[in-house]
Amino acid sequence: MGTLTLTSFVTLDGVYQAPGGPNEDPRDGFTQGGWSVPYGDEDFGRFITEVFERVDVFLLGRRTYDIFASYWPKVTDPADPVASRLNGLPKYVVSSSLREPHWAGTTVLSGDLGKEVAALKERTDREVQVHGSGALAQSLLALDLVDKVHLLTFPVVLGAGRRLLAEGAVPTAFRHMGGRTTTAGVSIQTYESAGRPEYGTYELPENA
Repeated sequence: MGTLTLTSFVTLDGVYQAPGGPNEDPRDGFTQGGWSVPYGDEDFGRFITEVFERVDVFLLGRRTYDIFASYWPKVTDPADPVASRLNGLPKYVVSSSLREPHWAGTTVLSGDLGKEVAALKERTDREVQVHGSGALAQSLLALDLVDKVHLLTFPVVLGAGRRLLAEGAVPTAFRHMGGRTTTAGVSIQTYESAGRPEYGTYELPENA
């Protein structure tokens, strides 16, 4: 059975919207797209290469899928560690409107998300990877389908934009599995899902 792994870019104030360019996701009048680009150093690239070495299947939301499909098929270098896998491995896109995807190797999921993703994990040996796809990531977290999270926090505050872990998220505990900080200051932390949070108190007992 495979592991569902989410890789997400967020700002210090939790924004995930449009990290790669101004035209990626301008919803709600968002004008600060491309905020992750200045931090793309060698350390960042090395980590991304490591992640893509572990993938068997990609699972993407419609918006991220469209962004990837407009770019990566044009990168034809077989030695490119990202393009070679995105173009060569199976891709599943969650969409109720996409009918005939043109990117080779794409399957559309339009039914019961929980059942379809659980079945996808069941028939995968290594990682089912979700990249970006903020709305899909939120749904998968709510369904307890995410096994591992790579959270990349960039040293920038935007003050506006869609948050990955917004109010109303299902309370979830995570176990820290390791991390690093890039030369440019990106904090890369890896967590495994650990069920529901536990609670305590720092208050002294009444009779202490």
